[in-house]
Amino acid sequence: MGLAKLNELYKEVILENAQHPKHYGDLPQATGKLQLRNPTCGDVINVSVLIDHDQIEDLSFSGSGCTISQASASLMTMALLHQPVSRARELVMAFSHLITGESITSTDEDALGDAALVGSVAEFPARIKCAALAWHAVDEILGQKGADFND
Repeated sequence: MGLAKLNELYKEVILENAQHPKHYGDLPQATGKLQLRNPTCGDVINVSVLIDHDQIEDLSFSGSGCTISQASASLMTMALLHQPVSRARELVMAFSHLITGESITSTDEDALGDAALVGSVAEFPARIKCAALAWHAVDEILGQKGADFND
């Protein structure tokens, strides 16, 4: 795919997910919740996760922020929903590598789906924190509660 088409696809995916986010809202039955803030630009993300038998059964976010933070959170929910906790944490790490300009495996890139398009934010270091905010929140939830989710 040519660079111009890739840039256009990036814009479409980011704008669509920022304007019409997937899995936006609160999960009252969540087994883990966390709010993170990006003091640099004012983004606030609330992430709620429902884990059952070591798998993400439901995942949502709410909050406010820039287009990149909102779109990235929406794309995160689609990439991680129904993943085993261990695989979800691997995908969070892969996403982190991608947005900092590192390469990832094609398997991880495929698993990230449209979220992999956010990797181009690596060209704009000031926006990396925006893209990573929701992903950091879900990783912190999964890391804190890891063993507790095996009920």
